[in-house]
Amino acid sequence: MKGFNRQNQLFSLCGLNCGLCPMFLYKYCPGCGGGEGNQSCKIARCSMEHNGVDYCFQCGEYPCFQYKHMDDFDSFITHRNRRADMEKARRYGIEAYNEEQVEKAKILDALLSGFNDGRKKTLYCVAVNLLDLQELREALRQIVSRADLETLALKEKSAFAAGLLQAAAAKNHIDLKLRRKK
Repeated sequence: MKGFNRQNQLFSLCGLNCGLCPMFLYKYCPGCGGGEGNQSCKIARCSMEHNGVDYCFQCGEYPCFQYKHMDDFDSFITHRNRRADMEKARRYGIEAYNEEQVEKAKILDALLSGFNDGRKKTLYCVAVNLLDLQELREALRQIVSRADLETLALKEKSAFAAGLLQAAAAKNHIDLKLRRKK
């Protein structure tokens, strides 16, 4: 969107974790305000009208009408934790929040580069977005410490990694599927 630029490409104005989005990871999207080629965004326009707040939670009108049905469905990335993530960023500060996102991005990169059989990208992106960092660390520890890991075919590695993430999600009553409009 013309005139809208941001320094932080990991965490969007509206609370999406752009740094964990497959569109961002594969360079199809420059992230929130990451370039003039971005699509028009009603939240970016709203930010510009409100003196350029960096994050919606910094606006005195947050949460406003823009958020009424915004999280009902997902796009390329899950929208489920946006309010909780914005609250976490507000409470702990953007720097601390970004540190966690950088670590999550490294875990996602490890999953995608070493354990993706071509069918797990969405599962891994959703899992890394929704699961707690400690759970992700533990799942990755279990994956890489498996004794026979090097002898497994990629499909078996992928199934093992996905199973651990799905088990962690089930324990926390989290569904690892994107919610699409019907």
